[in-house]
Amino acid sequence: MSQIMNTVIRLARKSTKYTTYLLVVSLFLAGCKQPDNSNTAALVTVQAEKPEKAEISEHIMADASLSPLAQAAIAPKLTAPVRKFFVQRGSKVKEGDLLAVLENRDLAAQVVDNKGQFDAAEAAYSMQTKAQVPEDYRKAELDMAQAKAQLQLQEGIVAARKRLLDEGAIAGRDYDTAVAALVQARATFDVAQNHFSSLQNVSREATLKQAAGQLSSAKGKYLAAEAQVSYSEIRSPISGVVTDRPLFAGETANTGSPLITVMDTSALLAKVHLAQTVAQRLSLGDEASILVPGVSDPVPAKVSLISPALDPGSTTVEVWLRLDNKAGKYKAGTPVRTSITGRTIPNAIKIPLTAVLTGQDGSKSVMVVGSDGVAHKKGVQLGINDGEDVQITQGLTGSEMVITTGAYGLDDGTKVTIGKPDAGGEDK
Repeated sequence: MSQIMNTVIRLARKSTKYTTYLLVVSLFLAGCKQPDNSNTAALVTVQAEKPEKAEISEHIMADASLSPLAQAAIAPKLTAPVRKFFVQRGSKVKEGDLLAVLENRDLAAQVVDNKGQFDAAEAAYSMQTKAQVPEDYRKAELDMAQAKAQLQLQEGIVAARKRLLDEGAIAGRDYDTAVAALVQARATFDVAQNHFSSLQNVSREATLKQAAGQLSSAKGKYLAAEAQVSYSEIRSPISGVVTDRPLFAGETANTGSPLITVMDTSALLAKVHLAQTVAQRLSLGDEASILVPGVSDPVPAKVSLISPALDPGSTTVEVWLRLDNKAGKYKAGTPVRTSITGRTIPNAIKIPLTAVLTGQDGSKSVMVVGSDGVAHKKGVQLGINDGEDVQITQGLTGSEMVITTGAYGLDDGTKVTIGKPDAGGEDK
């Protein structure tokens, strides 16, 4: 046909009398029509299979990031230059290991000074409790005994002179002198007795308390000085790996600013937040798996903690999954995808998750292939899923042929054929 058209145009260029031929041929070409295939319906190739009746276990999926089992951001209690570090980033340490030492020579001098004061107070306490107080107590006891003996002597003298006076053997002046000496002896005895009682009941106890107080005060200052020196020695409170050490030797460490961070990564925790209704179905020790970027196979884990209270902001329950990391293969802070194995339902009707369609109103449906080869939409109710398959609780009997691939965008009533997609991913 194109050859005829070219011939006509060539003739028209040679002579205008051929214009008529050009018009005739154009009309002829306009009248030519392609074959009408509008009555032939195009078939859409899909993949389909019958629902499987088998056991299905719930897999609760959630995103999380790996956290260390324990972490200590160690900040010094005093501000001082760093004299020496004993660890680097990546160093493995044990609980109590010395990590760094701050300048502490002035603090060490205070310890020596306070130690001397403590020794002196201890010696004074020993002297007072073992020598001075017993000696004072003994002296007061002897003084009282001596005063008592003198009193008894004077009482005998007065009684004897009283008889002599009555017999007229002595003058009254001698009797009066004896009575005056008796009064003085009684006063001396009273003073000695009161002093002894004071030492026995009050003074001795007060003296011991005073000595003990001075000793305790000196000991407290000594222990405080020793504590200051201990603060200059930075030790690890946990076993783990040094993950951060921002300063170098010679730089000043400030109170409250982390000097060294130690993490216990022998096990890692994936902390996920789940709805209360989901978390209530879990128990400690439940099996779980974690997908770690760069690791082909899921890493096994277990539920180690289920929070007893809801998060006040999200009203969710925090659940910890613990995975072993003794080999140090996994890193804290890695974002992961977690899967927790929940309840199991035997003999369930299940289909692949890819077969489920979600409407704009949230309704769920599937496309099934009838005996006439036409696709029909059926509404369904979903149960639990394991990440690949989902349980159908309502809508299917298990005998239908459910479209698993190719249902998206497929209109109800479309003629379909069941097959396999080509290598390029398009239907044949």
